[in-house]
Amino acid sequence: MSPETLTDRAYINLEELIVRLILAPGTVVSEQMLSERLGIGRTPIREALQRLARERLVRILPRRGLFISEIDVKGQLRLLEVRREVERVVSRSAARRASPQERKQFTELARAFERSAKSGDDETFMRIDRAFNELCLQAARNDFAAGAMRLMNSLSRRFWYVHNKEAADMPEIAKLHAGVSRAIAAGDETRAAAALDRLLDNVEAFTRATLDPGV
Repeated sequence: MSPETLTDRAYINLEELIVRLILAPGTVVSEQMLSERLGIGRTPIREALQRLARERLVRILPRRGLFISEIDVKGQLRLLEVRREVERVVSRSAARRASPQERKQFTELARAFERSAKSGDDETFMRIDRAFNELCLQAARNDFAAGAMRLMNSLSRRFWYVHNKEAADMPEIAKLHAGVSRAIAAGDETRAAAALDRLLDNVEAFTRATLDPGV
């Protein structure tokens, strides 16, 4: 894995601030403010914001400024339609192509998911989930699928963080993630795809539970 650049660090830090709602939807931000907050120069901040804009976490409006994007439940359901198909390709490909070292990492992540299920620590779960997503994309060795998933992962994590207290079963979803991770570690493509479907069935049910019945 290539060394982390300042732009990577700016992106990771800003993404976590947005996903954890420290920078709430609708918040107006500026390059200068974010640069001072993170202690990172404006050029890496600008490059990170461009990436976050592609992922729809930030809106860049000419002459109006930078805004943290609002959350759209219906949009999240449309995202899940695409995510299910692409992530099935990713999970099967990762099971087929992962290196021995990556399979060891998947096993370690499965254990970490199971520990987070017992502890109920949602912030730790989210960090493990981020590492799991990145490892899946690395192991799948499919740049096209990786590009599509990176446009969806952060939006999905933020949506979960916003609504998990009211509608999600965090221990259950952590166990489902562990199931996918163990199937990939074992190199079992069929089991990985089936475990992924069970996980996304849970995510879709959770997403629909957040909808206002009148909508």
